[in-house]
Amino acid sequence: MIKIWNSIVGKLWATILLLVTFILFIVTALLLEFLGNFHRDQAEDSLRREATMIANVVLEHDGQPLTPIIIYDVLDEETNAFIANDNGEILHSYHKGLYKERIENKILFNDAFSNLQPKSTVAKEIMMPSITEEGVMEQYIVLADSFQAESGINGTVYIYQSLESIKATTKRTTNIVFLSAFIAFVLTTIFAFFLSTKITSPLRKMRQAANELAKGNFDTRLLAASQSDEIGQLATAFNQMGKQLKYHVELISQEKEQLSSILTSMTDSVITFNIDGTILLSNPPAEKLLKSWYDANHSEDEPLPPEILHMLEHSITFSEEIEDELPVNGRFYNVSISPLYSGNRIRGAVVVLRDMTAQHQLDKLRSDFIANVSHELRTPISMLQGYSEAIVDGVTESEEEKNEMIQIIHDESLRMGRLVTDLLDLARMESGHMTLYKDDVSITPFLNRIVHKFTPIAREVEVDLQFEHSEEEIILEMDKDRIEQVFTNLIDNAIRHTPENGEVKLSIERHGDVCQIKVTDTGVGIPEEDLEFIFERFYKADKARTRVKGGTGLGLSIAKNIVDSHNGMINASRGKEKGTIMTVTLPIKKM
Repeated sequence: MIKIWNSIVGKLWATILLLVTFILFIVTALLLEFLGNFHRDQAEDSLRREATMIANVVLEHDGQPLTPIIIYDVLDEETNAFIANDNGEILHSYHKGLYKERIENKILFNDAFSNLQPKSTVAKEIMMPSITEEGVMEQYIVLADSFQAESGINGTVYIYQSLESIKATTKRTTNIVFLSAFIAFVLTTIFAFFLSTKITSPLRKMRQAANELAKGNFDTRLLAASQSDEIGQLATAFNQMGKQLKYHVELISQEKEQLSSILTSMTDSVITFNIDGTILLSNPPAEKLLKSWYDANHSEDEPLPPEILHMLEHSITFSEEIEDELPVNGRFYNVSISPLYSGNRIRGAVVVLRDMTAQHQLDKLRSDFIANVSHELRTPISMLQGYSEAIVDGVTESEEEKNEMIQIIHDESLRMGRLVTDLLDLARMESGHMTLYKDDVSITPFLNRIVHKFTPIAREVEVDLQFEHSEEEIILEMDKDRIEQVFTNLIDNAIRHTPENGEVKLSIERHGDVCQIKVTDTGVGIPEEDLEFIFERFYKADKARTRVKGGTGLGLSIAKNIVDSHNGMINASRGKEKGTIMTVTLPIKKM
């Protein structure tokens, strides 16, 4: 019931009913008032006609007994009359019931009609005893009509009728009026319900269609029964709105997907912030960056480092675009912050973070490479220039000294040639232009041959060179010359950096589909902070830039490129107590 009254059907139905009820109430009240006056006027006119008729009958038939004629032919059943002269004497009486004796004995005349002696027709309402019941007072309408006969007799016709008959007639009329009003109310109720249902049925369909639109079903359409009325035009407008919504939502969805794809594919970290500093949106690189910062700081209150948060607050507060490069947690980031606007109001900011650490390292490597190449070339060039000038100027005193200088010049030129060759090989490897000639090689005999080659050298410097391996045959698909170059460099470095009575061990282990080859020495080892950089060109763990004679500083860098080209890995770690462990991991050929 409550739902009905809260609906448009109930409200429209109630409005029509209230309006019709109000109109029926006014019409009924006015009609009853009109009918009441109409019945009284009708009764008064009827009494006047009957009085005139009685007077005319009496005047035309003077002295004749006309009582039965007047009582039964002229007067109504509820009407009584009598004729009295100016002295109050009853000349004729036309009564039925209790009033006949009272009128003839002048009782009623003296009580009720004594003051009603007009010179013309007079009508009045008077309370009198009932003509049908003893001891009951009723209201009567009385009319007095005077007349004058030719014989000179003057008189007045007194005719009266009980208002109960008028009231009974009025009551019957009232009942008819109320019945008509009730029928009109019922018909109006049915009509109002039908009309409201007819009007609101399209509205309910529109409500259902609107709910479907709210759920995302933009293909919902309304059937317009007529295009000429407002409801049909509303249905047409609703369908147009659905089409426009579908178009705009698809457009927004496409733009959102496009933006999401762009953000996902970006290597830069993009973070959108609300005005209060909360994160609204971030792409995958930004999520990884935030996670790394969280792992470093272990604080959810500050998702960004304080330096970037300060820049964010400044950008939002002063509506400025900021771009700067900051070192954060040992890495370098290019930070670009732009405010986001909603109209004229700032609603947040977008932060773009580009990791410049690799660029910084490349710049450092570039400068270090130039410095290292210059350093490596400066010494032999200086020696070549110095000894050649000495020979040209004839500084040498003997042929032996001259030959010694020429030998030094030759050795330094060979060293410069090796350096240039290594640089060319490294550049060729890094550019992907190195050609590999792979064969199936049994790794144990292959490494055993290299160990035998270095055994005399190790014995000469009093270093114990060992080779540990199992009896299992392990076949690798590799370029023998390139891999031999790798292990020659690793074993040579291990022997040269191991003191007397030290130990260098080469071992082979199989782990699933890969072969792990380790070169372990008991030398001083490489500092922990230098381990991740030793495979860079010309990198030196000894900061004094001392180098064993004959080395170019490119061996480990070349070794890493060769191993990478064989889909393997090479890494360095410190020993448990001292020394260095160089580990080469290569894939085993599947048979």
